[in-house]
Amino acid sequence: MLPELTAVQYFHFLRPEWALLLIPWIAMMLIKNKQRAHRNMFGGIIAPHLLEHLRLRRFDTRWFNPRNFSLAFIILTLLVLMGPTWRQQPSPLNQDEAALVILLDTSASMQQEDIQPSRLQRAKQKISDLLALRPDKKTALVVYSGSAHTVLSLTADQDILNQYLASIAPAIMPRTGKFPEYTLPLVDEILRQTSAPATLVLLTDGLGADSDKAFEDYFTTSPHQLFVVGVGTETEESGLAPLERASLEKLAAQTGGDYLSLTIDDRDVRHLNRGIDSHYVVVDDSALPWLDSGYVLVFPAMALFLMWFRRGWTLTWAWILLPVILSGTGHPVMAQEEPSAAIEKKSSAGNWFTALWLTDDQQGRLLMQFERYPEAATRFSDPMWKGMAYYYAEEFMLAAEYFSRRDSDDALFDEANARAQGRDYVRAVNRYDRLLARAPDFPGAASNRDRVQAIIDEINRLSESQQQEAGDTAEGKERVGDDMIPAQGADEMSWQQTEIKQLTAEDILQDSATSDMWLRSVQQDPSNFLAIKFAMQLQNRESASHNLPQDMP
Repeated sequence: MLPELTAVQYFHFLRPEWALLLIPWIAMMLIKNKQRAHRNMFGGIIAPHLLEHLRLRRFDTRWFNPRNFSLAFIILTLLVLMGPTWRQQPSPLNQDEAALVILLDTSASMQQEDIQPSRLQRAKQKISDLLALRPDKKTALVVYSGSAHTVLSLTADQDILNQYLASIAPAIMPRTGKFPEYTLPLVDEILRQTSAPATLVLLTDGLGADSDKAFEDYFTTSPHQLFVVGVGTETEESGLAPLERASLEKLAAQTGGDYLSLTIDDRDVRHLNRGIDSHYVVVDDSALPWLDSGYVLVFPAMALFLMWFRRGWTLTWAWILLPVILSGTGHPVMAQEEPSAAIEKKSSAGNWFTALWLTDDQQGRLLMQFERYPEAATRFSDPMWKGMAYYYAEEFMLAAEYFSRRDSDDALFDEANARAQGRDYVRAVNRYDRLLARAPDFPGAASNRDRVQAIIDEINRLSESQQQEAGDTAEGKERVGDDMIPAQGADEMSWQQTEIKQLTAEDILQDSATSDMWLRSVQQDPSNFLAIKFAMQLQNRESASHNLPQDMP
C-alpha cells in the first residue's frame, strides 16, 4: 500500500492539451444558462402559480437530468483523453547499445543539386557526422535504387565505413528506380545475429509506389524503430523532382517512427543520435515511458453515454459545427489557366478544405481533367499518376524518374516511352529490352523499341567518322549496370560478356607487384568493386527467382 501512495506524487497527464476541450463545453453551458434566463422573462408579467402550469415540465430541478450526466460524461472522457499516469512501464531493453542500419537512396533524383553540392553528397556528409557522434558503435550501410545491396554489415570501424561511403554513387547501382522496401530483407539478414532492436535511418527524397505499405507491414511485427530523413527541397522547378515530404512524414507516422529534415548545422544528426541512445540504452527511471492508466474510465463513460437513449434526454451540439462550416467557405480551386504564382497562392488557401473531401490522387485526377498537368503532378501521391502528369506536361525525364519507382511491366513500358520522348534513346532501348525479356508479347514494346533503335543507328551512321577518332571503339563503356552507354551511343554490352580472371588470395600475396596493385585499388576507390559486386548479386537473385519450382506460391 505504501509504494502505491508514494507513486501518487508522480501523478501527471500524458496529454494535457485535451483539457482545452473544456473551453467549448463552458461556452455551451453559458449559452444554455442564458437561454434559461430568457425563458424567465415572463416571471414579472404572469403570476408564478399560473406560469408553472404554462411551462413544459423539465428535469432541471432534479439531480437525475441530462445536464448533470453530460457533465460527468465529459469529465470522464477528458480524463481518458488526457492520459492520467503515476507509474512507469518496465523497460524491455537489457543491452547498453544496439545496431544502427543506414538505408541510403542512390537513385537518379539524389543527384539533383537543389541543395549543394547535391542531395546524395549532403546525405553522405550527414552520415559521416552521425558516425562521428557514435564512436565504437556498430553500424551497417545499405544502398538502394532499383535494387538494394549491403555495402558493409555491422562494423565499428569508422574509417572503412567512411571510405566505402565516399565511393557510393548512382553509377555503381546495377538497376535504376527507387524501391526502399527492397532493403528490408537485407536488414533482417544484417541483424540476424543481434537480439536487441535496431534503429533504421532512411535518407531519401521520395518513395516507390508500394513502399509505404511494405514498411508498414514490416514494422507492424518488427521491434526496430525508423527515422526518415528527407533530403532536398520542396521547390517546384522545371526538371526537378521535389522532396516528397508529405509522403515521407506519412511513412514515419505509419511505422511509429520520426521524420527529420536536413539542417544547415548538426542539429539533425544530434537529434538522431539522441533518438538512438534513448531507444536502446537502459537509462534511469526518468526516461522510461509512463503507463497510461486512464483506460479503465472508458467503461463508466460508456455507461453514462447509454443514458442518451432515454426519451426526452437531448442536448444541442450542432452549434459546435458552425465555425467549421463558416471556415469552409474559402476560395475554391479554379479551373481556368493561371500563372504559377497565382496557382500556388490559391492552392495554399483552398487545398486544406479540398483535402477534407478528396484524396491527393483524386485532386490530381480533377486537375488532369482541366489539363493543369504541372499542378496535378504536385498533388498526386501515386508515382505512376505523378509520372503521367509530368509526361503530359512534357517533363519527360521527370516522368521517367517516377515511372521507375514501380516495379511492373506497365511502369517499365511507360519509363521507356518517357525516355524516348526525352531523347534518352540508349536507356530507352535498354528499358524496352528489359521489358521484352520479362514479357515478350507486351503490346507496343517491340515496335517502339525498333523505332528508337532506328534513331540510334541513324545517329551512328552520321557520326561514324568522328567516333572512330581517338581510338573510340564499339566496346567502350562509361560504367557497369543496366544504363551502360557505349562510346558510339548504340548497342549495349552486358558485363557478363567480359572475361574476368579470378585471383585467389595466394596468387595475390605471392606476387608483390600484384599485391601492391590490389591493395592500392581497394584502398583508393572501392566503387568498381562495389559496382561488380552489386551486379553479381542482382544476377544471382534473378537467377534464383527464375529457378523456383512452378508450383511454389
